[in-house]
Amino acid sequence: MLSDAQSICSVQLGLIAYRAGLEAQAAYAERRLRGEIGDTLLLCEHPPVFTLGTNADPDHVLADDAELVQRGIEVHRTDRGGEVTWHGPGQQVGYVIADLRRRGRDVHRFCRDLEEILLRTLDDFGLQGEREEGRSGAWIGRHKVGALGVRVRRWITTHGFCLNVDCDLSPYDRIIPCGIFDCGVTSMSHALRRPIALEPVRARLCAHFAEVFGG
Repeated sequence: MLSDAQSICSVQLGLIAYRAGLEAQAAYAERRLRGEIGDTLLLCEHPPVFTLGTNADPDHVLADDAELVQRGIEVHRTDRGGEVTWHGPGQQVGYVIADLRRRGRDVHRFCRDLEEILLRTLDDFGLQGEREEGRSGAWIGRHKVGALGVRVRRWITTHGFCLNVDCDLSPYDRIIPCGIFDCGVTSMSHALRRPIALEPVRARLCAHFAEVFGG
């Protein structure tokens, strides 16, 4: 039998529809529950979509139906925790399929571990990421660069994090992101004032996932 460290893996899903991402998570979660795979990071991008978590206020989507159609943005109510956020090209989404029965059944620790992956990745690119007191995710100053949204069922996690790498930030103007009124949203490329390719960021996210979840 493989050790937990050896069974850690990452899977590249590429650019996929949001609903297809949900289906992939469900399939991997069932396999994790049965012990067929170890903790797994699913990496993907989505076409433009606003997603509303279980706590989301639909009024936090400021765009009306006509604007959503014009901009090609879908809207999905989903089963993760949290508020409204945006996914789209140039943003790296990481869905973490983990067994919390092997990690102390500690959801708070799990969320802090996801933040640690984001913070280590930002540091690799010369960015000083931080945690914000009382708020989840990864921050650069007063601007959020990485968001969390998770679900735990039978102690198996789904959903996870998203990291703004080199994406269009204008859709955030049409929502109240994560229910936060008093802070902004940024991306790695905006903070560094230069373009960033997704592939090296993916590589660092995979490496840090193995470090944090395999340690």
